[in-house]
Amino acid sequence: MNWLFYNNILLVPVFTWIFSVILKWIYLKSINKFSISNSLWSWWMPSVHSALVTSITTAIWVKYWVFWPNSDLFAASVVFSMIIIYDAINVRFEAWLHAKTLNELTGKQYNFNESIWHLPKEAFVWSLIWIFSAYILMMI
Repeated sequence: MNWLFYNNILLVPVFTWIFSVILKWIYLKSINKFSISNSLWSWWMPSVHSALVTSITTAIWVKYWVFWPNSDLFAASVVFSMIIIYDAINVRFEAWLHAKTLNELTGKQYNFNESIWHLPKEAFVWSLIWIFSAYILMMI
C-alpha cells in the first residue's frame, strides 16, 4: 500500500486543487469561455473552495479516524469547511447582486464581475465528489 497521501496530508488538497483547475479548464473549453484568467479565478465550476475544504476535512477524518464530538481537530475542520462553503454560496451571491446592480446603474461603465458565485447544488455536488476523491487518495 502506498502511503504517499496518508503520510503527507497536505498533498490531498494540493492534488484536489490541481484536479479542480484541470476540470475547470475542460468545462470552460466546452462552453467556449476558456482563458487563463477565468481558469484561475474563483468563479466558474467546479467550486475550488468546496474542493479544498472538503478534501482536507475528509483527509483528517480518514487519517485520524475521528468523529466530530470526539476530536477538536475534526470539529474545527468541519466548521472551517462550513464557513468556506457558506461564503462560496451566500456571501458571494450577495456580491453578485451588488455587481449586477452597479453594472445596471453605471451602464457597465466599470464592468463589475457578475460571475463570482456558486449555486448551493453545485457546491454540494462538488463537495461530495471531493469527499469521495480525498477518501480514495487517502486509501491509495
